[in-house]
Amino acid sequence: MKTPDNADYAAAALRISSGTLFLAHGWMKVSVFTIPGTVAFFESLGLPGFLAYLTIFAELAGGIALILGVGTRLVSLALIPVLLGATWAHSGFGWSFTNDGGGWEFPLFWAVVQTAIAVLGRGAFALRIPKLDRRLGQFA
Repeated sequence: MKTPDNADYAAAALRISSGTLFLAHGWMKVSVFTIPGTVAFFESLGLPGFLAYLTIFAELAGGIALILGVGTRLVSLALIPVLLGATWAHSGFGWSFTNDGGGWEFPLFWAVVQTAIAVLGRGAFALRIPKLDRRLGQFA
C-alpha cells in the first residue's frame, strides 16, 4: 500500500464533496420536490417520467458510493450523463444558477468534476473492498 500524496488527498476532497452534493440533490428531489413532483417536472421537459426515478436513484446511490469511495471511477462516469441531462434541462434559464429556474453552469462544471474524479480515482480515505476492487479493476 502506498502512502497517500497530495493528489490522493485532492481526489478524496473532490470525491467526498461531490458525493455529498449528490446526496443533497437526490434527497431534495425526494423530500422537497417530492417524487411525483420530480416526475412531473421531467415530463414537463418532454422526458419520460421513469427517468426521474433513475435520476433520484443515481444521485442517492452514486452519492453514497462516492463518499465511501466504492467503484469511484465507474460511478463518476455513470453520473456524467445525469449531469449533462441537468445541463440540458437548465440550458433555457441562462448561464447563472441564481437565475429563475437555475442556469446551466453548475451542472456542466459538476460534469467536469466527475470527469476529473474518474481520471484521478478514489484517492485517500476510501473504503477498500478487495473482492470488488479485483472485479472492477481500473474502475475501482
